[in-house]
Amino acid sequence: MKTEPQPAAASGHTFNTSKEVEVNLKTRMEKAVADLQHEMASIRTGRASLGILDHIRVDYYGTPTPLSQVANLHVPEPSLITIQPWDVSQIGPIERAIRSSDLGLNPANDGKVVRLPIPPLTEERRKELVKKLHGVAEHHRVSVRNIRREGNEAVKKLLKDKKMAEDDEKRALDEIQKLTDTHMQKIDAAAKSKEKDILEIK
Repeated sequence: MKTEPQPAAASGHTFNTSKEVEVNLKTRMEKAVADLQHEMASIRTGRASLGILDHIRVDYYGTPTPLSQVANLHVPEPSLITIQPWDVSQIGPIERAIRSSDLGLNPANDGKVVRLPIPPLTEERRKELVKKLHGVAEHHRVSVRNIRREGNEAVKKLLKDKKMAEDDEKRALDEIQKLTDTHMQKIDAAAKSKEKDILEIK
């Protein structure tokens, strides 16, 4: 599957029925929602969550490597993450990677394990994170709207090429709008839930 949604026309995809268009759109809209979930996992809340470390890359002998591939990660308590490198010589690079990230966290180690305390979020930091969340959610809403537009164009092309009747075109456009509404609601619900997590004071 393509990583970036391609416009139906640009991808050279030719549809023969409105059903094909709908299946293609549904898959791509679901992917937009899944991408949102993944991106939101890296936004901090007041609780320890391994998702915030997803985008951390450690300089593993000159190769930027995901943190989860060089260490065991655990959440032993709600405000602490422990990182146990498989190779203790990686403690320095792991700490540097976390310090230079945008997480604003301060790792410490005992020579074997890196301890990452998750301090409570300040009011100002919460607001910054909510703003970032809104930007991420809007980016994915735009993706879904673009997919809808491409779907509508594909349906109109089927009509123009006489591959469907006008009644079928109306039904297909209605179906595309329903798909769009459903996925927009999923994005809104996911963003609202994440916002609640960020603003929740523990």
